[in-house]
Amino acid sequence: MISRCISIGLFVAVLTCFWQTDLPVRAQELRGDRPVWQPYRETQPAPTAVATRKAAFPAVAAPLAGAPVGVISDPQLSQLRTAGRGNPLNPTGVQTPLLFDDPNLAPLANPEVWGWQILPEDLIWHSYWAGVHEPRISGVAFEETNDNVSLLDVTLGGRVGILRYGTPDGHGRPQGWQFDIEGAAFPRLNLDENWDVESVDFRFGMPISYGIDNWQAKFSYYHLSSHLGDEQAIRLGNLGSRINFSRDVLVLALSYYPLPAWRWYGEAGWAFYSDVTEPWEFQFGVDYAQPGHTGIYGTPFFAINGHLRQEVNFGGNLVAQTGLLWRSEHDQVLRLGLQYFNGKSSQFQFFNRFEQQIGVGLWYDY
Repeated sequence: MISRCISIGLFVAVLTCFWQTDLPVRAQELRGDRPVWQPYRETQPAPTAVATRKAAFPAVAAPLAGAPVGVISDPQLSQLRTAGRGNPLNPTGVQTPLLFDDPNLAPLANPEVWGWQILPEDLIWHSYWAGVHEPRISGVAFEETNDNVSLLDVTLGGRVGILRYGTPDGHGRPQGWQFDIEGAAFPRLNLDENWDVESVDFRFGMPISYGIDNWQAKFSYYHLSSHLGDEQAIRLGNLGSRINFSRDVLVLALSYYPLPAWRWYGEAGWAFYSDVTEPWEFQFGVDYAQPGHTGIYGTPFFAINGHLRQEVNFGGNLVAQTGLLWRSEHDQVLRLGLQYFNGKSSQFQFFNRFEQQIGVGLWYDY
């Protein structure tokens, strides 16, 4: 009964996500009814619209030399969003549609004016929401339906920027080159056995990302190893069944935003060292949520990820998630929702074991 209720809720939430299409939201943005978030907004030049905007907001700063049409910064967006009496940018008090196609408002996204930045706060490359081995802080409690056991998969990790050559923080979607470090531990706890540790995977990586317009690319190295939990080994007396699942991988990945709310991505990984595993793996998927600062009420999200691995004859797993998402003004993302997992285990000590999971999760993403 619990599984049936969760499945119905998953279906309803997915329909809700797709019901909120980009077209009505875009109309709301143009009317000024809905806040929008600058890093994920496309713009197109329209000379007549630009002239209208300049007439309504004469106090906007002069054009930035060499700045292309793309996105605008949060302070500039806040100025445009304010359209009442007493606003120095709109002394007439007349409600004027927001026009996001003015090159005067573009950030310093021209490669000719890029610069170096140490420890940037913004990230060019973000974790796949439905990827189970991505650096984040999260917990997913679920029922593994094949064995009728209740488990908790935890992720304790993060991703931080170290060095960027590109646009500065706070000027729209980050553009340029960036070097990050990432790492995470992925323990699995058995809720039916006093929260015993079943196993834990570890991952550490050093990605280099490049962003331009709506495209992001990533070249990365990562190391992953998997370890059997001592409490599970003692309980079942199966310490000898431990395997040395380990791999050092080079990854090439690409992501694209065809619309502000949609991210499509795919990646290929090749292990130059592997023990138990085989060299090749592939991931692909889609993330969906309306862009922008959500406030306290959040917005629906939907994510799906496929992960294919050579050691299981290019089978793997499929993960689908849906629920509510909260995003801050500085791009921090918190999600609460349902997860469905089908395929080979996400804990690589049991890499060849089939699992079907239905559960609920909380994710803080980078």
